[in-house]
Amino acid sequence: MGTIAVITSRTKGFTLIELMIVVSIIAILVVVAFPSYQSYVLKSHRTAAINALLYIAGQEANYYNANNVYATSIAGLGLGYTDPYTVPSASTTYYKVAVQAGSTSSAFTLQAVPQGAQTSDTCGTYAYTNLGVKMLYSGTSVTYSNTGAGNQGSVPGGTVTTSGTTLSTCWGN
Repeated sequence: MGTIAVITSRTKGFTLIELMIVVSIIAILVVVAFPSYQSYVLKSHRTAAINALLYIAGQEANYYNANNVYATSIAGLGLGYTDPYTVPSASTTYYKVAVQAGSTSSAFTLQAVPQGAQTSDTCGTYAYTNLGVKMLYSGTSVTYSNTGAGNQGSVPGGTVTTSGTTLSTCWGN
């Protein structure tokens, strides 16, 4: 009486269902992680702009100590920088830092204006004055920081607002 041998063999590899599950998991991770990555990239560019702005503000203070007036342009500081100063100064520009039009020799306002891919950032233009007042421009509206003298009131060509994107959210304290 003969016996029948049952041969069970498992083929090597993945089934279509297993592959689809892996692809689905990767797609979900990309959908969640990529926007977060983009926001961190934009934030790092803002940090570079703040560093440049504060460096130039320090140079303005040095210029004032030596000359008893503020320079009305970045080029006027004598540092070899052009107007406007680009951040970073490599091939891709994310911000242009300049002395705001209307600044006088007795006061200054520096602005970091987003450029290129950074314009998609909702934080807008950051400004810093000789009094330490921080401002956030978005279109024609301006949000002032809670510190510094003379930081309330109207702005030429714009309105003061405290709604929407805040300074601390975008630019830190």
